Amino acid sequence: MPGSKYNDINSEVPNNLVTRLVRERHLRRTSQSSSPNDVTDGNRGTEISGQDISLPPNLERYLEEAAALVINGARERSDGRPNRQRLLVVANRLPVSAVRRGEDSWSLDISAGGLVSALLGVKEFEARWIGWAGVNVPDEIGQNTLTTELAEKRCIPVFLDEEVVHQYYNGYCNNINFFLISSFHTYDYARHFVSACTRILGLEGTPEGVEDQGKLTRVAAFPIGIDSDRFIRALEVPQVQEHVKELKERFAGRKVMLGVDRLDMIKGIPQKILAFEKFLEENPYWRDKVVLLQIAVPTRTDVPEYKKLTSQVHEIVGRINGRFGTLSAVPIHHLDRSLDFHALCALYSITDVAIVTSLRDGMNLVSYEFVACQDSKKGVLILSEFAGAAQSLGAGAILVNPWNITEVAAAISQALNMPAEEREKRHRHNFDHVTNHTAQQWAEFFISELNGTIIEAQQRMRQVPPHLVFSDAIQRYLQSKNRLLILGFDATLTEQIDSPGRRGSDQIKEMELKLHPKLKGPLKKLCNDPKTTIVVLSGSETRVLDDIFGEYNMWLAAENGMFLRSTGGEWMTTMPEHLNMDWVDSVMHVFEYFTERTPRSHCERRETSLVWNYKYADVEFGRLQARDMLQHLWTGPMSNSSVDVVQGSRSIEVRAVGVTKGAAIDRILGEIVHSEAICIPIDYVLCIGHFLGKDEDVYTFFEPELPRDTTGMSRTRATDAMKLATEQRATPTINSSKCQGKRQQSGPKPDKKASRSRRSSPENISWNVLDLKRENYFSCAVGRTRTSARYLLKTSDDVVSFLKEMVEASSNTSLSI
Repeated sequence: MPGSKYNDINSEVPNNLVTRLVRERHLRRTSQSSSPNDVTDGNRGTEISGQDISLPPNLERYLEEAAALVINGARERSDGRPNRQRLLVVANRLPVSAVRRGEDSWSLDISAGGLVSALLGVKEFEARWIGWAGVNVPDEIGQNTLTTELAEKRCIPVFLDEEVVHQYYNGYCNNINFFLISSFHTYDYARHFVSACTRILGLEGTPEGVEDQGKLTRVAAFPIGIDSDRFIRALEVPQVQEHVKELKERFAGRKVMLGVDRLDMIKGIPQKILAFEKFLEENPYWRDKVVLLQIAVPTRTDVPEYKKLTSQVHEIVGRINGRFGTLSAVPIHHLDRSLDFHALCALYSITDVAIVTSLRDGMNLVSYEFVACQDSKKGVLILSEFAGAAQSLGAGAILVNPWNITEVAAAISQALNMPAEEREKRHRHNFDHVTNHTAQQWAEFFISELNGTIIEAQQRMRQVPPHLVFSDAIQRYLQSKNRLLILGFDATLTEQIDSPGRRGSDQIKEMELKLHPKLKGPLKKLCNDPKTTIVVLSGSETRVLDDIFGEYNMWLAAENGMFLRSTGGEWMTTMPEHLNMDWVDSVMHVFEYFTERTPRSHCERRETSLVWNYKYADVEFGRLQARDMLQHLWTGPMSNSSVDVVQGSRSIEVRAVGVTKGAAIDRILGEIVHSEAICIPIDYVLCIGHFLGKDEDVYTFFEPELPRDTTGMSRTRATDAMKLATEQRATPTINSSKCQGKRQQSGPKPDKKASRSRRSSPENISWNVLDLKRENYFSCAVGRTRTSARYLLKTSDDVVSFLKEMVEASSNTSLSI
């Protein structure tokens, strides 16, 4: 394809998932079209990634090697494309069933099932399977013999004893649980899974999947297909043509309806037969002109619930045949067995109406197989709307609710009386889909997305900071002379609680922020250390910080640093002058409107910002309401206002432009320097918090920008207090006696009556307050992996552990001195 932007395979790897997948598709198609002879014969085995490896006799060793290959296979090649990986399919059953033929001999038959059928036609991505052998082989000699035979089929057996099979598979999976849909064939299934993770586990659902602590589990719909060419070619086989001839003679003069299902509760066989009975009741004309062939493949025959289903189906079939049958013909032919491939293809090809009435189904490939064999007959497909195939073949099929027997009976009448022209149009639509969306195409798509997701995950992981090493940070702390600790509050110094949004959460109790009980002692000791200054920097209101930290010798910065007070002092504002707050009332009206219409949401009015929180509301409904709120705000109250919108995981905050924690640090540091007459430069900074992205500028504010070749040299950074100085005063001399004890106030104590008054510019100092080397700066994000901080801590419990170790180490050092 001349001019295609995907032709240059040596170009830089795209960092966008869709772009990368489109490029992979183009390269794969180009490679296939230019090298048609490169496809390996399915009987020989396919090289997925590099040289093939034979199956060692030791199963554990092989699994370890296979796992290593999967991990190493994710590395990119020099041309920017990912290495193809060895595909390991871990399933309940292997794609072949082992049947003992003698003392030491086995025959291996192809297993039934949609996944097996799909992957059988996939030559380029031939897989290694790991699964239950399907038989009980108690002795080691028999297991080794079977393992060797299965190795030729690229299968690794897992041997289970009869008790495990009975209690787990037959007992729990099939009797208590009946079924689990493990693959997402449709968007609905994927969406329901994400919703379950969000509602039950309290995780964050995104359009890409499920996110937990920054780790993304990709969730997508991959509708499986069949090897349609296999079915189309089979119709030309003489054995199939002979079957077709016999069936046409057997059912001459009658319309043939067909159902092919496992004898399973979810397949809706009783509902199908009852609907056929109703059709016969209402349409006497068709009673001797139509026959229903129902193939019910036995499954889980030793499970009581399945035995009951078998008896129920036999009873209904017997009653209907006795009611509408004659001496020469009966309306229902019911078979409790499976058919071989050729017989099944012949049956598909002579069928006039196929009927699938699944009560719930992952995909149902029977509908695909029927369509593939119908290019000459052009029969009609009646398909349950609860089968995954309904989203793929729904346009050409007659969709029904299998629980509505009257509706299904009407669909049977519609199908049998459908004009040839309409049958042609419906069949052509479905046939095009089945022949284009094949198992080969499904596997290519799935593997491409898998490889792309691995690359994306590696890129994400490269951007994730390492976890904080306590010993390094504590050692630097002990060696420093003047330390500054900036601590966030919520989710940093508070006690960890269960995930929000769950039904049992105590909203009122959880909304009340409290200091972690294990922090009270360590925090008090740190505050009383004469070499340490602590600032709690929070978005909370002043009253909240007063109530919780009033007894501690520390600085408090409320509402993202817009208000500040020292120990025992009054609150002063650090807000920039002429801060426009005219937008508050109009935005508050919007917040109140959505609060009234979103149960369990609440809004907070602060002096410099407004917050709407839907943390405890229904997750999906809250997200929709938040989206509507933002659209309304941007087109209404905020359209001409100088405001910033800060979105949390389940909150929306509106602030004046420029109000961030990082922007406030300059002014906060200037006040600290002025009030405490700092005479020794700050040479150690620890900044820990669960800050929103907008507030992460607090991390970069202190980032030492040292060249690598001058790492050992001291670097100073002026704060705004120094930048504002237009006239330098005489350089102050350091009073050693003053600096030996706890820092003293350099000016008069704040007037109690001047609460929240604007502080005049701090007294300018001619020397810089920071002397911070790179190795003495520790910025740490709590519970956020997408961060500009240098390090990570998972939860507030880790913060507690870290600060406790810091206090203990400091105490031990003091005692040794």
